[in-house]
Amino acid sequence: MTVWKSTDHQIPKVDGDSLMISLTARDALLVADIQNDFLPGGALEISGGDDILLVLMNYVQRFQSRSLPIFLTRDWHPSNHCSFRSQGGSWPAHCVANSPGSLPPPSFSVPSSAVIIYKAIDRDQEAYSAFQHTALDRHLRALSVQRLFIGGLATDYCVLNSVKDARMLGYNVCLLVDGIKAVNLRPDDGRRAEAEMIRLGAIPIQWKMLQS
Repeated sequence: MTVWKSTDHQIPKVDGDSLMISLTARDALLVADIQNDFLPGGALEISGGDDILLVLMNYVQRFQSRSLPIFLTRDWHPSNHCSFRSQGGSWPAHCVANSPGSLPPPSFSVPSSAVIIYKAIDRDQEAYSAFQHTALDRHLRALSVQRLFIGGLATDYCVLNSVKDARMLGYNVCLLVDGIKAVNLRPDDGRRAEAEMIRLGAIPIQWKMLQS
């Protein structure tokens, strides 16, 4: 088992005069890679990855209560995926399709209406972004989504690349800074990733900034 260390990230202070966010019919939630292999005891464990599950469930429930679209990504690798060390890649084998490690934990219960986006399914292609070789953009366009609320694992890989692509495709993005954790192969990778996403126009928010 490999354990990747994650450091805390800075969360914007919220007071009575701070930004509050109202959800609209053009909003959607995107939660990246809440899968057992990225959580404690998993093959590619991210330190503190389970700490964000409760707040992400709060977001899921809020979007569900407003009948707003919810999308969940999952790494869904073949057993010989190019990213695995056994194939010359950088990572231990993880999230092999239909394995226990590829599934979400029982505590992360999502509505049946949520759309699962499977990524990195081809042996010879790595895919960190939720948009890469998937139908996500097509789904969002069909629903007239204009703004994405993005969180999950990991800040410095799948979240970062999904935010980059979302901005490139013209979506407004709210980054759920209380609902992300970083791999941090290098110290402060997560902090740098957050700074880059904000530079690209993502608005950092946390749960208590959402109007009820």
